[in-house]
Amino acid sequence: MKGEEDKGGRQPPKFLLQNGHRFYQLDLSFLKSYRLGTVPTGEVLTFGDDNFINLEETGVKEAQKAAFVLVAGGLGERLGYNGIKVALPAETTTETCFLQHYIEYILALQEASCRLTGGECQKEIPFVIMTSDDTHARTLELLESNSYFGMKPAQVKLLKQEKVACLDDNDARLAVDPHNKYRIQTKPHGHGDVHSLLYSSGLLKIWRDNGLRWVLFFQDTNGLLFKAIPASLGVSAIKQYHVNSLAVPRKAKEAIGGITRLTHADGRSMVINVEYNQLDPLLKATGFPDGDVNCETGYSPFPGNINQLILELGPYIEELTKTRGAIKEFVNPKYKDASKTSFKSSTRLECMMQDYPKTLSPTARVGFTVMDTWLAYAPVKNNPEDAAKVPKGNPYHSATSGEMSIYRANSLILRKAGAQVDDPVQEVFNGQELEVWPCIAWKPKWGLTFSEIKRKVSGGCSISQKSTLAIKGRNIIIEDLLLDGALIIDSTDAAEVRVGGSVHNKGWILEKVDYKDTSFPEEIRIRGFRFNKIEQVEENYSEAGKFVLKP
Repeated sequence: MKGEEDKGGRQPPKFLLQNGHRFYQLDLSFLKSYRLGTVPTGEVLTFGDDNFINLEETGVKEAQKAAFVLVAGGLGERLGYNGIKVALPAETTTETCFLQHYIEYILALQEASCRLTGGECQKEIPFVIMTSDDTHARTLELLESNSYFGMKPAQVKLLKQEKVACLDDNDARLAVDPHNKYRIQTKPHGHGDVHSLLYSSGLLKIWRDNGLRWVLFFQDTNGLLFKAIPASLGVSAIKQYHVNSLAVPRKAKEAIGGITRLTHADGRSMVINVEYNQLDPLLKATGFPDGDVNCETGYSPFPGNINQLILELGPYIEELTKTRGAIKEFVNPKYKDASKTSFKSSTRLECMMQDYPKTLSPTARVGFTVMDTWLAYAPVKNNPEDAAKVPKGNPYHSATSGEMSIYRANSLILRKAGAQVDDPVQEVFNGQELEVWPCIAWKPKWGLTFSEIKRKVSGGCSISQKSTLAIKGRNIIIEDLLLDGALIIDSTDAAEVRVGGSVHNKGWILEKVDYKDTSFPEEIRIRGFRFNKIEQVEENYSEAGKFVLKP
């Protein structure tokens, strides 16, 4: 749920359509009959400990019984990018776009799941992409022009959501298309449409008949998400959750929704996301005078929702049979000022994917899995100008911070695996001060889980801060490598490559790029830097066999 705070103290008028059908701006009316009980039941995981490793293994085994659903109905306009968001590079070391990144992770899970279960693979993991009129054709073109990034075309289904009419003011007058005065302006109805689209498509029953158990929903520009998927899926299997929301530790009043248990006056309860601008007033109104505050851990007791859901397929089908996938709608206009009389831009009815639990029975098993933010959450949402205005200490959620977060996560994982990785330095890109770690990237088939990475990295490895390392093959073993520069290694699956020795060269230098400099492509300008590839060691092993690389 989300809404607009009434800073001027006035309540904007409720909307009334001329045909008599009412709909309302979202406010606290839904929450007024609820009081907060306890923090809902969930799992808080510590990366790399025995429990985490065991859950990752369980999750990988379960992956062959899962389907993945990507909600990708939006363009990158808010980012300052005119293409579809899934076509943006997640990181520019390998120049892997988000859609390729996700597909390669699903394929790696598919292969690893079959290998771990020791049996014959049943079927390919289904992958559904929810598109809109804005993104459908371009998403299909991206897939077809890249041979579906290695996935079989039959595995991929595109479901297109329809747009809805926009509203121009508090009296719900229909907005006119700025390019055609005879046409009503429309916008997507929100990512909550994914439930009704899945229901009407018939895919859910096909998946159930094929023995699938899980449906995993994720959004379009979080380059870290799949590092959290195996352990989170393991939690769902062990805890038998009907709904498992992936979450991260949340600072009080941080601009991210909190997962809470709401208890009704009559005793009914639900576990649901409450948006940050409603959580504080709700707490203050229900016996918590300090409102949304941190507890002894330094974080809010209510974990931060990152809008990635794991649903058990059977109960999901039962629920959608009753609701047909309909999600409660709301209107969330953005006003020009505190008078709340004029919109910044037209608004519309919308719905949110994470509101699905609202209709569930109180007996439904709804929980959450908390991961470290550095491991699981680095969304790319804001353009450079807006990101630079974010208060100091808060996440920028830009293309710049998204890419740097991938390098930070990979560096910390290699440290945990025993490698020595230099500390980062602070740099400013387009007004955003960020940590710059070694630029380390790998393909999912090389390092899907932490236990797999530990097996492929020895404790004698050392990587300097200025280094760039890209690992693109499955069976590349890093042994006593001293890296101070750039090293790019690719290999066929049938090749085993042992990499060691000292690699020292001038490397790849990060050069800053001003986002206003139109001589650079948009995808470079919005992240504020590019690689100047001065010198590197680059090796490609295209034949089967065992090889040693010691420059």
